[in-house]
Amino acid sequence: MAGGGGSSSQCLSYAGCNFLRQRLVLATLSGRPLKIRKIRAREEDPGLRDFEASFIRLIDKVTNGSRIEINQTGTTLYYQPGLLYGGSLEHDCSPSRSIGYYLESLLCLAPFMKHPLKIVLRGVTNDQVDPSVDNLKATALPLLKKFGIDGEGLEIKINRRGMPPKGGGEILFACPVRKVLQPIQFTDPGKIKRIRGTAYSVRVSPQMANRMVESARGILNKFLPDIYIYTDHMKGVSSGKSPGFGMCLIAETINGTILSAELASNPQGQGAAVLPEELGQNCAKLLLEEIYRGGCVDSTNQSLVLLLMTLGQQDVSKVLLGPLSPYTIEFLRHLRSFFQIMFKIETKSPEEEHKELIPE
Repeated sequence: MAGGGGSSSQCLSYAGCNFLRQRLVLATLSGRPLKIRKIRAREEDPGLRDFEASFIRLIDKVTNGSRIEINQTGTTLYYQPGLLYGGSLEHDCSPSRSIGYYLESLLCLAPFMKHPLKIVLRGVTNDQVDPSVDNLKATALPLLKKFGIDGEGLEIKINRRGMPPKGGGEILFACPVRKVLQPIQFTDPGKIKRIRGTAYSVRVSPQMANRMVESARGILNKFLPDIYIYTDHMKGVSSGKSPGFGMCLIAETINGTILSAELASNPQGQGAAVLPEELGQNCAKLLLEEIYRGGCVDSTNQSLVLLLMTLGQQDVSKVLLGPLSPYTIEFLRHLRSFFQIMFKIETKSPEEEHKELIPE
């Protein structure tokens, strides 16, 4: 890491509740203390929300010796990171955000722990806000493998599904420790060879899943024959506490690029009822849109791949991304603040992208 000798001890200071996870994750990995002020200071209900407090408790669980100070109103947070410890843990996530909100950050931290992480997370597995557990399992795990983080110890397993508002889902996430990451050269996404997916339904008729699959296939079969969408109907205890259904679609290319799209039904008692046919069609369209954006990593995992490139060895890694999301742009700024690392970004014009298609 570049920077002067005393750079790691300087406390970084931020204001506001935005990008709280990014800041806590990067503070933990860089060992730099962090102070965040004015967290929703002007709102009627100021301070940290329950899902953020739950996230801070989770960070406290996976580290050893962290110091966390929060003022009475919850509007100021001071965090001095301890050692990333890992081990076997359990955590109840706040049902106001899905498990994906917590899991995304654990995927960033897990490879660098002292002991392999094995954690059971409980809460909402699929909602309309955060990446679902299905999505992260299908896209983030193959990405970790590209950096050499693999082996039997790497898995995400859905024991129970839980839909909002009440949740009741449970997953297991296990990840081995890798102090040294392989650099990657990942600049050619390649052509799509197959589409896989899961249509799930809990506490509604199992027919819902079949109806979603039919309508999604209606669109995707025009492009490609190799499509297989599993239906997953969880019963009894494993179906959580609230009804709902949804779909996660994954496109795989010949070069191992994995792109995803997903949709979930509206939570019980909120908004209009969604027809499974509509949801299936819209999810298929979202997948086509993600493919159109190009890139070797889908928009959900842009920050994960940039982080692993930052923490890898001095060798140069290269990756082709589609348009950067606002979250990723902020993440690049934070990488500069915490690690003094800058990325060299080259933009590809549409003409260049189609160059390889022109026969000589």
